[in-house]
Amino acid sequence: MSDNNTNEQNQSSVTEHLLELRSRIIKSLIFFALAFIISYMNADKIYDFLLQPYVRALGEGQIGTKRLIFTALQETFITYLKLSFFSALFFSFPVFLIQIWKFIAPGLYQNEKRAILPFIIATPVLFITGALLAYYFIMPLAIKFFLSFETLSTQTSMPIQLEARVSEYLSLIMVFMIAFGLSFELPVLLILLATIGFVDSKYLSERRRYVIVIIFIVAAVITPPDPISQIGLAIPLMILYEISILIIKYLEKGKNDKS
Repeated sequence: MSDNNTNEQNQSSVTEHLLELRSRIIKSLIFFALAFIISYMNADKIYDFLLQPYVRALGEGQIGTKRLIFTALQETFITYLKLSFFSALFFSFPVFLIQIWKFIAPGLYQNEKRAILPFIIATPVLFITGALLAYYFIMPLAIKFFLSFETLSTQTSMPIQLEARVSEYLSLIMVFMIAFGLSFELPVLLILLATIGFVDSKYLSERRRYVIVIIFIVAAVITPPDPISQIGLAIPLMILYEISILIIKYLEKGKNDKS
């Protein structure tokens, strides 16, 4: 009888956890759907916001001489859908993390909560920091670099001028912001790996030269083929790597002092 009661309790506990997980997922999806609808209703404002790096790169003297074009009837509509999805995902990200935290927190001890909570807080902060760096600093510099290849007409040649497509430009800046945001999660990943004992500060320090090479390879893959954006991503990642090593050393020192 006791074994049957135990099995029933275990099944009941699993069912409760699954129902709780379903509830958290539904809440997250509802928030995402609402964010998507609101974003679509304000897609023109989001478009204007994402267009500002291009405007700043042009400067006041060239704004009236440049334009963005679309070459298909449905291009702008589909672009607005992508903008809405991007915006909804961006604003829903912290909500997803909160729902994950609420799901796992009841099953954690107090010391485990104190250990995990900083990761939950740091994840959206670092993501937003990376996205803002791409938006305010890297993207304008990259645009200026690409615009430098424009040429004026001469007696023997025709001018080369940029007429960017709306979808291509917005896809580029969205990929930029997401790539930088995800790349800035490096400290969270390294500190988490150190917390579970997979790596330590000595291991990371000894492999610094290899990591630097990997960082530049990753930066070359996820950014456009220009040196400005590649260096603009690689340098912050190297700084974050060094900061991660210092934080891990501090945590190791705290553990040694307690022991």
